[in-house]
Amino acid sequence: MKFYNRESEQKQLLKWSQQAAEGQSSLTLMVGHRRVGKTTLLHQTYPSQSALYLFISRKSEPLLCEEFADQIRTQLGIPIYGQPKQLREIITILFEYAEHQPLTLILDEFQDVSRVNAGFFSDLQNLWDQFRPRCKLHLICCGSLYSLMTRIFQDSKEPLFGRADNRLNLQPLKPAYIAELLTDQQRYSPENLLTWYSLSGGVPKYLEWLSQTDPALVLWQEWLGEHSLVIEEGKYRLAEEFGGEQATYFSILACIATGKTSRRDIESVLEVSVGPYLQRLENEFDIIQRVQPVLATPKSRQVKYRIQDAFLSFWFRFVYRYRSAVEIGNVEFLQQIISRDFATYSGQWLERLFQEQLAATGKYNVIGSYWESGNKNEIDIVALNELDKTALIAEVRRNPENIRLSKLKEKVAKLEQQLKGYDIEYRGLSLEDLR
Repeated sequence: MKFYNRESEQKQLLKWSQQAAEGQSSLTLMVGHRRVGKTTLLHQTYPSQSALYLFISRKSEPLLCEEFADQIRTQLGIPIYGQPKQLREIITILFEYAEHQPLTLILDEFQDVSRVNAGFFSDLQNLWDQFRPRCKLHLICCGSLYSLMTRIFQDSKEPLFGRADNRLNLQPLKPAYIAELLTDQQRYSPENLLTWYSLSGGVPKYLEWLSQTDPALVLWQEWLGEHSLVIEEGKYRLAEEFGGEQATYFSILACIATGKTSRRDIESVLEVSVGPYLQRLENEFDIIQRVQPVLATPKSRQVKYRIQDAFLSFWFRFVYRYRSAVEIGNVEFLQQIISRDFATYSGQWLERLFQEQLAATGKYNVIGSYWESGNKNEIDIVALNELDKTALIAEVRRNPENIRLSKLKEKVAKLEQQLKGYDIEYRGLSLEDLR
């Protein structure tokens, strides 16, 4: 698949590497959830001879050192006598090399070092503090376990706390690039844009899977076929993050995915207190988002939760919910459920799709939804420009014939009181307005 929309990230990485070559060594923390394209970005940015790429695989330390030593001999031409058996020795060789030659060093899946040698983080801290002032090194530590990578570098109790000079959070592709991909494949339509966005959320790997489907066939027959990777993908992505508490976290996410979006709703189903779990899902794992009505105060109790990742939302809504059918081999049942419910399900993602498109215009500084106590007077989109005092209030429907602006205007009496002095535009948005 073509490489889309990473120009700004590439430019920034190369800038930091150039600064290192000029004597301003730096450590870059690069994080992003699995499948978002971190490794692809690094390979696209740094051809094989412009950086040393070391992948931290889960093998014994001596075997990993043997692999790295061979790479160093071949790529950098450094004579290594004997066989290093500790990662500290490998890193020392590279740091000494960078005293004389500029080097971009990439350590991919960095968090897995703890499985190889739990003491390596302390070793790296000592070596970095020792060599940094006199070497020309851009060290990139890249990882996919969001919570662990954040803790390694931002927990004051960890050896590498405060050592990262730069942080790059790799995000999914924006809707405009999904549209570009569909156009390149001659498959663009507003319906396809919504479908691919609702399933992938812009995550490159899932877009690649969608690209491999046959447009002449029913999507669900391939996307969720008997041997589809989609079936186990949610578990693959999250099981390691959640560890022994996987069942609890999965249950919470399943509740959110099926419309139980308040803490009270979730607790009424699970019959346990979920406050600490919601907090971790939001702040440590970066999986859910806490949402309040536009213009609500931070202390307002009007709070809903939503899954940020479209694929995970889909997976918990359909695959996890109907896992019993999958387990007995009745994938066709799951396909039928999705065919029946997907149009309704994707409606919430149509709202988010329009919100992203509005954000891309640069016209607004606040974009969100609005509702009052008891979920009354719900409004799909409220976008504000607090500088020039303009506001957009929009109703979102798949079919433009279902838009009722008169009813929309009836809902906003209380909101209008908060928007005194604003020039308010009312608009209906449907699939026909996607671009």
